[in-house]
Amino acid sequence: MRIASSSRAALAAALLLFDLLASPPAGARAEVDIGYTREQAFSAALRYLRVDLAYEVTEKDADAAYLLFSFSDPELQKKTGHGSIEVVQRERTVRLLVSLPELPSYREDVLKRGLLEKLHTEYGEPPTPGGDEPKKPPPKAEEPPPAEPPASR
Repeated sequence: MRIASSSRAALAAALLLFDLLASPPAGARAEVDIGYTREQAFSAALRYLRVDLAYEVTEKDADAAYLLFSFSDPELQKKTGHGSIEVVQRERTVRLLVSLPELPSYREDVLKRGLLEKLHTEYGEPPTPGGDEPKKPPPKAEEPPPAEPPASR
């Protein structure tokens, strides 16, 4: 019995899709070098996890600059997942390492981008290499006071 080529292509596509869906999540981690200080990155990461995402921080060490956390996620077979954020001092930059080993790698990128946005919102633009201070975000525009009517004569 011979299978038609279109049936073989459909079968191959179905097997590939099954393999992709049944594969365990990637164990990679998202990394990015930033211009903020190690202390800024660590404290922003802690606030981002606890306040913005309402994740439970299960372990933290400011001296070693790492956070371990747990969270609920509908993509997980079980109720809670675990992750980590590490802040590593480099020669001229700080490296953020985000790891969510139980989820697909794109979720690590989503968490990393959210943390970068929080850093930018709270601290403004990072300093350029060799610069001293980060630029603060511009102040919110205030409405000018109403003009006083001219004095009558």
